[in-house]
Amino acid sequence: MRHGVRLGVDVGRARIGVARSDPSGMLATPLETVPRAADDAGAADLRRILELAREYEAVEIVVGLPLGLSGHRTPSTEDADGFAARLATAAGRREDPASGSEPIPVRLVDERLSTVSAQGQLREAGRRTKQSRQIIDQAAAVVILQHALDTERSLGDAPGTVVEIHDTDGEPDGGAPE
Repeated sequence: MRHGVRLGVDVGRARIGVARSDPSGMLATPLETVPRAADDAGAADLRRILELAREYEAVEIVVGLPLGLSGHRTPSTEDADGFAARLATAAGRREDPASGSEPIPVRLVDERLSTVSAQGQLREAGRRTKQSRQIIDQAAAVVILQHALDTERSLGDAPGTVVEIHDTDGEPDGGAPE
């Protein structure tokens, strides 16, 4: 098991749930619900997630990929995939090359039924869905991240796929920025 804090991200149309792991990668806990930026140009959501990643010295950001039950792609899949690509590009940029900060890899992992699972857990704890939307987003991020941690622990390899960093024209740049 790799050592280091990871962030888990559940991308929604209105809100983004964020969870974090402990440095040993054993346990995911809820962290924050970030409002989704109205447009890509604002990118306040990306900035906040990267602030959290830097604050907790995250070694990786795990973004849930919501596939259909049969594994097919859906509009939500495309949305999460696009968000992860923008996040990877932003996480791969170094604002101050002299700082020596490394790019933070972004990884996509299958998250089928994470929100349903989170809602069920909250219902069992006596919370009502309408009153718990922000908590559900964080709980879904916990489910995504905990599944990724458990998978890595059992397989001995990081789950999902690393998202490529794109340059300004949208083409993969072949790796981390210089």
